[in-house]
Amino acid sequence: MLSIKTPLIQSLVLSQLNQCQVWLKMEALQPSASFKQRGISHACQKYFEQGAQRFISSSGGNAGLAVAYTGRQLGIPVTVVVPETTAQRARELIAQQGAEVIVHGASWTEANALAQSLLTQQDVFIHPFDHPLLWEGIIPMIDEVIADGVTPDAVVLSVGGGSLLSGVAAGLKKHGLAHIPIYAVETQGTASLHASIVAKQHVELDQVSGIATTLAAKKVCQNAFEVSQKLEVRSLVVSDQDTVDACLKFIDDHRILVEPACGATLSVLYDQAIQFKPTDQVLVIVCGGAGITLETLQAFNG
Repeated sequence: MLSIKTPLIQSLVLSQLNQCQVWLKMEALQPSASFKQRGISHACQKYFEQGAQRFISSSGGNAGLAVAYTGRQLGIPVTVVVPETTAQRARELIAQQGAEVIVHGASWTEANALAQSLLTQQDVFIHPFDHPLLWEGIIPMIDEVIADGVTPDAVVLSVGGGSLLSGVAAGLKKHGLAHIPIYAVETQGTASLHASIVAKQHVELDQVSGIATTLAAKKVCQNAFEVSQKLEVRSLVVSDQDTVDACLKFIDDHRILVEPACGATLSVLYDQAIQFKPTDQVLVIVCGGAGITLETLQAFNG
C-alpha cells in the first residue's frame, strides 16, 4: 500500500486550551511517517505506469524517504540527493529503504541542482514539493476529513516548499471550503512564504537556518505563493524553541514523536496564538517527520 487513510482524532488537551474543537489529521502515521507519502506516491505511481525505470529526487528528508519507500514498493531503483543539513537519521532511513543516498551542498537548492544533473532519458525526477501531481495526491487528505464527519472552519499547517498548502487548498476548494482561513506556520529561519506575503511578490530568502530543516526551502513554489494571494492564508512565524517545546508536549499528550517542522504547527495551538470561536472545528495537519529522535529534541532543549 503506497499511502494510507490516516486517523482523525480530537485533541482534548488542545481543544480545551484553545476553547474550540481541535482535530488532528495524523499524517505522521503514513508508511514513510509524513504527509509527503500522499503526493509522492501518487506521482510515482503515475510515472511507473508510464514506464519509469528510476526515480531521482532531492530532499531535506521526508520527500526523499517517501520516494525511497514508494520505489521499493514498486520495484524501481531510487537515488536521493540530500543537503548536508539533512539529519543523519533521515539519511539512514532513506538508505534502509534501498535507495542510493548522495549528500551534496549546504542547502536543498544545491542538492537539487546535482539531482537534476544526474537525470537520463530513463529517469524521472520526483520534485519534493513543486508539481501538480503532488498537490493532487494530497487532496484525499481533505476528502477523508469530510468523510469522517468534520467540516473544518480553519486549517493549521506548516509550510516548507508549499506542497502541503497547495494540496490542502485544492482539497478545500473541492469541498466548497476555499473561504476558510488557512494558518500557515513557518520558523524564523525558514519563513520564505511569510517574506513573500509581506513583499506581496514571490521572493527568495538569502539563506535558511534553524532546527526545522525540512522546512528549509529558500523559496516556496509558485503555486503556494499564488494560493497565499488568492485565499485567506494567514502567516505565522515561530521560534525554534517553540517548535521543540511543542514536540515534547505532544509526546506527552498524544504519544507520537514528530519533528520540529510539525512542532511549528502544534506550537501555535499550545501557545494559543490564534483566537477561535467555541463552535470552530479546527483541523490541524500533524505532518510528521521520520528524521527526528527524542535525543535530538532533548539536546536542543538543553
